[in-house]
Amino acid sequence: MMLDSIKKKFRKWKGKSPADRQGENRRLLIQSDHKAVCVKSNKRVGLKKDEDILREVQSLLDEVDFDRYTPAGSRKLSLQIDSVVNEILKILILHKFTEEELEKPLIGIVSSYNEIVPGHMNIDKIVDAVKMGVAMAGGTPIVFPAIAVCDGIAMGHTGMKYSLVTRDLICDSTECMALAHQFDALVMVPNCDKNVPGLLMAAARLNIPTIFVSGGPMLAGHVQGNKTSLSSMFEAVGAHAAGKMTEEQVNDYVCNACPTCGSCSGMYTANSMNCLTEAIGMGLQGNGTIPAVYSQRIKLAKHAGMKIMELLEKNIRPRDILTEQAFMNALTVDMALGCSTNTMLHLPAIAHEAGVELNLDIANHISAKTPNLCHLAPAGHTYMEELNEAGGVYAVMNELSKKGLLNTELITATGKTVGENIKDCVNRNPEVIRPIDNPYSETGGIAVLRGNIAPDSGVVKRSAVVPEMMVHEGPARVFECEEDAIAAIKGGKIVAGDVVVIRYEGPKGGPGMREMLNPTSAIAGMGLGSSVALITDGRFSGASRGASIGHISPEAAVGGPIALVEEGDIIAIDIPANTINVKVSDEVLAERRAKWQPREPKVKTGYLARYASMVTSADKGAILQIQ
Repeated sequence: MMLDSIKKKFRKWKGKSPADRQGENRRLLIQSDHKAVCVKSNKRVGLKKDEDILREVQSLLDEVDFDRYTPAGSRKLSLQIDSVVNEILKILILHKFTEEELEKPLIGIVSSYNEIVPGHMNIDKIVDAVKMGVAMAGGTPIVFPAIAVCDGIAMGHTGMKYSLVTRDLICDSTECMALAHQFDALVMVPNCDKNVPGLLMAAARLNIPTIFVSGGPMLAGHVQGNKTSLSSMFEAVGAHAAGKMTEEQVNDYVCNACPTCGSCSGMYTANSMNCLTEAIGMGLQGNGTIPAVYSQRIKLAKHAGMKIMELLEKNIRPRDILTEQAFMNALTVDMALGCSTNTMLHLPAIAHEAGVELNLDIANHISAKTPNLCHLAPAGHTYMEELNEAGGVYAVMNELSKKGLLNTELITATGKTVGENIKDCVNRNPEVIRPIDNPYSETGGIAVLRGNIAPDSGVVKRSAVVPEMMVHEGPARVFECEEDAIAAIKGGKIVAGDVVVIRYEGPKGGPGMREMLNPTSAIAGMGLGSSVALITDGRFSGASRGASIGHISPEAAVGGPIALVEEGDIIAIDIPANTINVKVSDEVLAERRAKWQPREPKVKTGYLARYASMVTSADKGAILQIQ
């Protein structure tokens, strides 16, 4: 039975005689779905008899003196009911545990373990370590699952429509599990792309003590004597299509680019979000960078399990940590690290759940004063293991603090302030983490662009754009879906100077806002990365590089200006100036708009159809709202 329903029944009991209440209590339990489970479990494993459970529940209910409270004391009554309901749920659902276990705080451990996502195959070991840490610190650990999609496996086919949409499924299902079972606190164990923001959204929404420990990044691959990663494998496919690489050479990348479990080894979306979890204060030091296969990752998980008990004792909750200033810190670290453009979807969505308004315009303001200190893959040839060895996220934050770019007074999941966390974290490799006075660039790794083709914004990973493409003009090559664009690129129909436009791939139009790693990798693999731009109302993998401008808002499906672009129109991109425009007059655009007609939805049934009906624009974080 749902918690609210139980509370409602409790309130109806006010004024009834004790005898009447006893009968109502028994009827409540008879109607409860949980009772059947209890009875079956008792018969199977010989636990308490159902009559004993009823007596225990009755004794708890008798503690609530409904007649004592006036309407003015309704809040106190409600709080007492909350406490009683929690105990009832423990008896009904958790009676497999010993009395000693039930007397301790119940700590939910949200496990993203599965056997299909390479980044999650080791999470069972992380979860076991968290359980040990919780138990060592005096809690009772209880594991329940969260789903996860591997973007690498889902890439390039209809499966990618189901990636971003899982973020909200993960958030919603975690809310259901946490509130249905009344956990005292949570430890989130995510790793890959949508898993991290989805659980951060849930943490902010639930606002019970929560800490994160990720599964960790994989080690870099080695191909032909060079370190490599996921993006190199996809680009190898493009090189093969251009006749620049043999099938055997491509297979070398396939077999060796991703050699261990863990999230992909560059600063792609998973590692970006795990690093920002650390930066925003929801994870311990090393959460974003300690490799998945290192024993230190297991130690980190044990410490996270222990730390959640301290957060519970001190009543430090996610919204105490996820303040507006904490999001400013996260955006600052985002710019310094050169994170994935997907952070521009996820941070606003997390902020929304925390009650913080995060306008993307602030990103350019922060970028303008934040130097880019790291060039990890795909922007450069360093990898997460090297960032970890150089001092990790805290070392980057220490560099940023030297110019007062962070608020160091904020509380974090360590129980300490940002300043206390980072004060002794030195930069051990100035080639991996550039000193604040010698950055890769004086501005941050991400830029938000606006113009007549993107009045509500578009996003580009500036740190992964070659200098000659920072300002570019070229003719539009327009495609109505990703597949058509890939066929044209691999077919040699795209030439130097072109601007590839892929539309109707936004949150509603996709639906699901697919990643465009395949076309960007094909462009790079065919040697066009320094001469061809790509813009889309879809999004990009963190592995994408080059002048790849995504999240064009409003999207084509709702009549955004990108829907009005025609073959051959000149697209003008100026990343330093934060602008993107189609060089067509307002009058001509108005004429085209008058002729434009909405397209038939690509998907009309199932979850994707429901998602499309509720999802907002990319510039709002593609959050779900009743419309």
